[in-house]
Amino acid sequence: MSDAMNELLSILDLETLEHNLFRGRSPQSGWQRVFGGQVIGQALVAAQRTVDPLRHVHSLHGYFMRAGDPKVPIIYEVDRIRDGSSFTTRRVVGIQHGHAIFSLEASFQIEEEGLEHQKPKPFDVTEPENLISDRDLKEQYLQNAPAAIRKYWEQDRPIEMKPLSLAHYFSREKLPPEQNVWIKTTGPVPDDRAVQAAVLAYLSDMTLLDTSLYAHGRSIFDRDLQVASLDHAMWFHRPCRFDNWLLYTADSPSTSGARGFNRGAIYSRDGALIASTAQEGLIRVHSEA
Repeated sequence: MSDAMNELLSILDLETLEHNLFRGRSPQSGWQRVFGGQVIGQALVAAQRTVDPLRHVHSLHGYFMRAGDPKVPIIYEVDRIRDGSSFTTRRVVGIQHGHAIFSLEASFQIEEEGLEHQKPKPFDVTEPENLISDRDLKEQYLQNAPAAIRKYWEQDRPIEMKPLSLAHYFSREKLPPEQNVWIKTTGPVPDDRAVQAAVLAYLSDMTLLDTSLYAHGRSIFDRDLQVASLDHAMWFHRPCRFDNWLLYTADSPSTSGARGFNRGAIYSRDGALIASTAQEGLIRVHSEA
C-alpha cells in the first residue's frame, strides 16, 4: 500500500471531540487549499458516525463556501435532522477559523429490494491495461509539460488515474466536453461500506470540473483562470469495491455565467453503475498579469 493511500485512510478516520462534533486534519502536501474531495469524504464520515451502521448513504449534496486551510484542522458539526423508519437525514457543517467552509446534507436508507435498471457502461472505451501507466506518462510526457501539470502528476497520490485521452493535458485544442478516466486506489480499502462510500466520495471530485473546460481548449492550470468547485451532489446506487479499476465518465452540458456544469457516472469494471455525480464550478477568466 502506498504512503498516500495510508494517509487518505488516516485523514478519513475523524477524531471524536464531543456528541455530534468531530475533527479532521489535512495532509501536509504543500497545496494552498484543501482538496474538495477530502472535505466531502470527511463530512460524510462525520454524518456516518451518528447513523445506525445498518443504514447506508444513498445521496449527498454539498456546498463549498470558503477555501479550506490545510494548516489547521476542520471541525465537523453534525445536526441529526431526522431518524425515520426507513431513512435518516443528517446535516454537517465544516468549520475553520470560526467560519463555515462547507455544508453537507446526506440521506441514509436501510437495505431494501425493488425495481432495478441502469444505463449501460460505455462499450467503446480502451481497457486500462492498454493505456499508458502513471510511470510511463511521467517519463515520456512530463519532461515537456508545463510546471503546474508536472507538479500535479508527479506527487504521490492515493488514486491512480488513466485518462483515455491526454489531449486536454498537452494542447489547447477545443474538444467535445466529455471524458472517460479509469480510476483505482493505490492500496486496499477496508471491507466496510461506510469507509468505501467515503473513499468514493473523495475520488468523485477528481477530474469532474475539468470537463467543462474541454470545449474551450482550456485547463485548470491556466494562470488566467480562477477555478473552484461550488457545489457537489452524489447518488450512491450500488455497493462499491476497490479491488479493480473504476470507470469515471463525465460530460458538461453547459458553461455560462462564469460557471461550468458537469455530470458524472462511476462504473465498476464489470459494468455496474456504482454512483452518479453532478457539480457546478466557478470558472472565472482574469487578465493575465
